[in-house]
Amino acid sequence: MPLSLGPRVPRRLKATLLATAASVCLVAASAPPAPLGVGDRLFPYLGNPGYDVSSYDLSFTYPGDNSKPLRAVTTIDARTTRRLDRVNLDFAHGRVDSVEVDGRPAAFTTAGEDLVITPENPLPRSSRTRIAVRHTSDPVSPKGRDGGWVRTADGLAMANQADAAHLVFPCNDHPSDKAMFTIHVTAPEGYTAVANGLPAGVARSGGATTWTYRTQHPMATELTQVSIGRSTVLHRTGPHGLPVRDVVPTEDRKALEPWLARTPDQIAWMESKVGPYPFETYGVLVASATTGFELETQTLSLFEKKLLTDTAYPKWYVESVMVHELSHQWFGDSVSPRVWSDLWLNEGHATWYEALYAEEKANRSLEARMKAAYSASDRWREAGGPPAMPKPPKPGQKIGIFRANVYDGAALVLYALRQEIGKPAFERLERDWVRAHRDTDATTADFQRLASDISGRDLSGFFRAWLYGEKTPPMPGRPDWKAAPPSKTAKK
Repeated sequence: MPLSLGPRVPRRLKATLLATAASVCLVAASAPPAPLGVGDRLFPYLGNPGYDVSSYDLSFTYPGDNSKPLRAVTTIDARTTRRLDRVNLDFAHGRVDSVEVDGRPAAFTTAGEDLVITPENPLPRSSRTRIAVRHTSDPVSPKGRDGGWVRTADGLAMANQADAAHLVFPCNDHPSDKAMFTIHVTAPEGYTAVANGLPAGVARSGGATTWTYRTQHPMATELTQVSIGRSTVLHRTGPHGLPVRDVVPTEDRKALEPWLARTPDQIAWMESKVGPYPFETYGVLVASATTGFELETQTLSLFEKKLLTDTAYPKWYVESVMVHELSHQWFGDSVSPRVWSDLWLNEGHATWYEALYAEEKANRSLEARMKAAYSASDRWREAGGPPAMPKPPKPGQKIGIFRANVYDGAALVLYALRQEIGKPAFERLERDWVRAHRDTDATTADFQRLASDISGRDLSGFFRAWLYGEKTPPMPGRPDWKAAPPSKTAKK
């Protein structure tokens, strides 16, 4: 559904990304509005140059019917990185009623999936600005497009990865521009709302309740989470007094408790591998919905109820998937990808710790899994591209970048790296990586540089072959491992 316009009234993005978009940043106000982007190879029009968002304040009013639009106000505090005649925000699925820039009405229109705002006066370089957009947020997915709001049996949740946050609220929808979030949700009596971060207030008025949540660490837009439902919030304590809260359908509370009770020990296990948990809280959001995936939304991971209630799934498998999403809090959430081609750093690490946990807790051999991945790796590379150079998604299939080459294929790269530099150096690399880049974004080149520093030798050739090669290199120390030839029918 295209963005519709109501009545109108007259960060840290890195230089390497801005360079590709700088020429369109200074478009004269008289030129036709155009969609912009930060130069991401996989999502050319995602994100916007010219400013760095410091914080979002999101307000949603839920009508009690998850097929009807929510009323919403999005307020963005940002700092310009150059003079701007116009400001582009990503927003593609709702009605915009009004826009203000620094308290003054601003004109607005659309271009592609961008909301293009023209303030009364150009915004100077290195200036603070506040943009307030009154809009609706439509929970019914646009035709041929998934993501954004997820309609559950009793309300709503969010699944914004990779490029769907701007189906929910106006934003700079790219992980390289992380920001602080305050989220307010108003819902009728009988509903409970929970969002990323910690509670920051509850107010009741006229049969409705407003919940406020606030993050204590910057967050990428794709990791935003809001749960609205007939839910119960369960509280427990994790390592070092960490507050752990789970959000579950009230009717399923008892059945889900045995799984949820495992989370503190899982956090402790991850801390033993890579160091302190990086955020202010954690928990599991169980949704009565069919998504086909679980999702590492920051501090509150999204799970399908079926995974935790269907007895067909082995216990070890369910727990390892829980650890996969937990691992993302370090790899992908705290340390975010600079560009989406760096996705292997997220999914490869989460798959690695998922497999390592299954080996240590359920005797599921990591080496056997990696050997099987090695056999399939050439097929995965042909179908989806090398781990650090995934093929662009097809139109309408943006989650097509989440293929085997960035999961087990990327975990295989980490296994090869451990074989190459030895276990002690590899384990030090993992800890130093999440510590050095906490609360920021990072690149494949950053990971290669740190691995080379820790190992004491140049690993550029190793990473070039394993991350960008069309064929899988020989596995260090495993000369007997063989890759199966690509299938003639492999998908392009």
